[in-house]
Amino acid sequence: MSIWAKVVTAVRGGVNEAGEAIVDHQSLRILDQEIRDADDNLSKSKVALTGIIAKRKLADKKVDSLKASLEEYEGYAIQALDKGDETLATEIAEKLAGLETELMGEEGMAKAFATSEGQLRKAVAQTEGNLKRLKQQVDTVKATEQVQKAQAAVAARHSGAGSSMRSAVDSLERLKTKQAERAAQFEAASELADSTEEVSLDAKLKAAGIVGGGASGNDVLARLKAKRNK
Repeated sequence: MSIWAKVVTAVRGGVNEAGEAIVDHQSLRILDQEIRDADDNLSKSKVALTGIIAKRKLADKKVDSLKASLEEYEGYAIQALDKGDETLATEIAEKLAGLETELMGEEGMAKAFATSEGQLRKAVAQTEGNLKRLKQQVDTVKATEQVQKAQAAVAARHSGAGSSMRSAVDSLERLKTKQAERAAQFEAASELADSTEEVSLDAKLKAAGIVGGGASGNDVLARLKAKRNK
């Protein structure tokens, strides 16, 4: 593959990575908006559920009231019959028939409201559970994203030849080398000073006649004569 082709491939790879980053970022934004929409719809569903519960309770009270009226007028009808007043008993019976018809309607409405209430309660509970799990997952993804970004930043600062950490390590090694060189210079200077001091001391001892110097020619000649006479 030519160098130019490699450059083009690298650019394409960079564009692809940038595109994926944008898509990922937008995906989180879209998901956040969808969650907000779901929360809004859930709130509306709860309001609707409250309304259905209220209507079901009113229907139940109406049913209870009609049942009480039926029981009351049945008692009146029996009393009219006991008194032999067929006309009044018939009128009461017609009243009872109307109450029974109304009761059937109200019971049907109360049952329908109860059914709707149960279904909506279940839907609300499921939606709340799903939203809670989804929010937890989104929070986890966001937290993981932030942690990984921090890790990437740390890794970028502490890796590579041009990093701050690498530069600090190189500087430390240079300081160690310079210190070792200075220590060697100090040691050499100390040895030189000791050597100079010894030479000076020997000269002083010879000058004081404490230590003899090198043999003279007369000394050598006298030693040779003494050796020949033996």
